[in-house]
Amino acid sequence: MAAQPACTRFSDNYELKEELGKGAFSIVKRCVQKSTGFEFAAKIINTKKLTSRDFQKLEREARICRKLQHPNIVRLHDSIQEENFHYLVFDLVTGGELFEDIVAREFYSEADASHCIQQILESVNHCHQNGVVHRDLKPENLLLASKAKGAAVKLADFGLAIEVQGDQQAWFGFAGTPGYLSPEVLKKEPYGKAVDIWACGVILYILLVGYPPFWDEDQHRLYVQIKAGTYDYPSPEWDTVTPEAKSLINQMLTVNPYKRISAADALKHPWICQRERVASVVHRQETVDCLKKFNARRKLKGAILTTMLATRNFSSKSMIAKKGDGSQVKESTDSSSTTVEDDDCKARRQEIIKITEQLIEAINNGDYEMYTKICDPHLTSFEPEALGNLIEGMDFHKFNFENVLGKSNKAINTTILNPHVHIFGEDTACIAYVRLTQYIDKQGHPHTVQTEETRVWHKKDNKWQNVHFHGSRNGSFSNTATQYDFVNHK
Repeated sequence: MAAQPACTRFSDNYELKEELGKGAFSIVKRCVQKSTGFEFAAKIINTKKLTSRDFQKLEREARICRKLQHPNIVRLHDSIQEENFHYLVFDLVTGGELFEDIVAREFYSEADASHCIQQILESVNHCHQNGVVHRDLKPENLLLASKAKGAAVKLADFGLAIEVQGDQQAWFGFAGTPGYLSPEVLKKEPYGKAVDIWACGVILYILLVGYPPFWDEDQHRLYVQIKAGTYDYPSPEWDTVTPEAKSLINQMLTVNPYKRISAADALKHPWICQRERVASVVHRQETVDCLKKFNARRKLKGAILTTMLATRNFSSKSMIAKKGDGSQVKESTDSSSTTVEDDDCKARRQEIIKITEQLIEAINNGDYEMYTKICDPHLTSFEPEALGNLIEGMDFHKFNFENVLGKSNKAINTTILNPHVHIFGEDTACIAYVRLTQYIDKQGHPHTVQTEETRVWHKKDNKWQNVHFHGSRNGSFSNTATQYDFVNHK
């Protein structure tokens, strides 16, 4: 479809219908093109609320999507800028996620997995031929065009996609989703198109057995596995997978990106291009059963994060919006709740560390007024002096400030060690750290005590507030009063 002239208003060409979903700065509605009667999904972005960086991301994604025209990619048909709104008109994809469709099938074989990954590789190859690296290939971004049997797989969500020149390798930032990140990204080395092939290898592994090659609840241990390329083919589920399928996975999950197979060469692999001769056609019920559990875990994790971020206000959140008839449309500029992008996260991490230090300084100074400015009025906390009970509100803390902290004028020095910040978007974060406190007792003796602490922060009205605290005593020291039990003891 030809792009509309810049002066054309959206309402001149399209009629808006029901809402399909809603994002932080946008709403997705079904729309009908007046001249043809064709249906599309219109993403309507309120540009008044966007930062300059959000604008850059929007422009980058629209630019990338405009040059990608392939049957296995969710296509951008129109981009219309008006005074306070930007309209992106995409394919209306109603088939839901590929992985959800597979578990609903009556029959699923290795040959079916081959056909699925072929379509994914076709979309990736088209991206790479046009100098585009997707950077966030994962099940949530693999949709089906419709609910019809044999509907095409569509690659969606180019919110993290970047443009590269040829085989350019450079550091483009830490971006992607943990289980699908390549070793070179985790090692913070220059990277390029090969990161998409690694993710395809992870996806193919899951397509064949229903669980991922790299898995650990602890993200650090997960990253260690990925960087080393530590995966295997355990019995009995892999015993029935053909050697050719394993061969393709091995070439995709090659740690050295320069030796990793390209999308074009992967499409020439016998397991893909000679599927009828090579790939097994035996039904894989165990794979379907495992994939159901894998899907359930993904949905649960997504639901938990969505609940935590119910008042989210950031543009890197994925949204799959369900219509009343169960069909789905995916917002293409957003990415998964577990997706990370380094450029923004670094700044927010420093913000969280700084505001945490300010809060501890208020405690050290016995400054209750400053403490209340930094804490949410409904602050919840687990503290040793509360005898393991969950405390809500400020009364407990106010008592400590007025009767213990304010009466102490001894020298206090606090150091935060090993701060680890989890970013859940632009308005929610969690910090875990060891807090080391030095002080002089009434006899003039120096002491050092420590605690392990965790704080949850939420940004409201552009201001960070501590909404939850958990402190574990180590040497009798916690959030407010206990450290001063030492200072004031006789």
